[in-house]
Amino acid sequence: MQVHQAFDQLPAFKKAVITIGTFDGVHNGHKQILYALKDTAQSIGGESVLITFDPHPRKVVSSAILGIRLLNTLNEKIQLLEKEGIDHLVVVPFTEKFANQPAEEYIQEFLVAQFSPHTIIIGHDHQFGRNRQGDYALLAEKASQYGYALKEIPRQLLEDITISSTKIREHLSRASIKEANKLLGYPFFFSGKVVHGNKIGRTLGYPTANLKIEDPEKIIPGNGIYAVYARPEGADHLYKGMMSIGFRPTVDGKTRVIEVNIFEFNREIYDELLEVHMVAYLREEKKYESLQGLIEQLGKDKENSLQIL
Repeated sequence: MQVHQAFDQLPAFKKAVITIGTFDGVHNGHKQILYALKDTAQSIGGESVLITFDPHPRKVVSSAILGIRLLNTLNEKIQLLEKEGIDHLVVVPFTEKFANQPAEEYIQEFLVAQFSPHTIIIGHDHQFGRNRQGDYALLAEKASQYGYALKEIPRQLLEDITISSTKIREHLSRASIKEANKLLGYPFFFSGKVVHGNKIGRTLGYPTANLKIEDPEKIIPGNGIYAVYARPEGADHLYKGMMSIGFRPTVDGKTRVIEVNIFEFNREIYDELLEVHMVAYLREEKKYESLQGLIEQLGKDKENSLQIL
């Protein structure tokens, strides 16, 4: 897959079959659109082109995004789409100027001039241009003029995608990781920079990597203890481990932290990125009467994690 982020340097696409959307999560529902995109391109000897936006459009045109957390950062989305066999991913900088262009200009200057599409695959509810005045009907009206075919994504599929995305966020917020992963079609994952903590974990025999999530829009699951896989920066494989998200009630209980204990691993990784893949929820946070009680529980958590992983 070729990734194009320099919008003024796009190649000449061959019989481009395009679709447009945020594709947050790249989950099982989205994959049905990707299958249609690839199959159509293959059937005409063309190239599949997925167009997405950065930042999320609602961050530019509405304040609603302030109450929403995204399932994927842009880099994570690229990583997931890389596995789907798309020929081209075009990341369009979403600005107020782009959002405010007239709908017909969007079709002529953006879709046609930049992509020369053979086929556009789009949902019935897709809206674009100033005040969202452009829609599927306008694309259909202009199809013969600009020489592209138009395929509609079924209404039911779009509704299922919206419902799935909402359910995934809800499951994650409730620490229902198994249910979220089933809808995603892969283990939910995120990356964080390893920062210095109070180093209590190593005194307990369970040294942890404390993570700082640098993208404030990335959703972080609810508090609890999890079985995870972790990939330190530069590593060529995943390590088994366990993770705590929460306030560490036995230690201080004041600050929400993310801590990962990586099994069979002893390298210093401060200031490096750690990628965490969440597999299963083990238990909720609990305050223990003594550190010894906590140590005993951590031993059980490790044993349970190894059984699951």
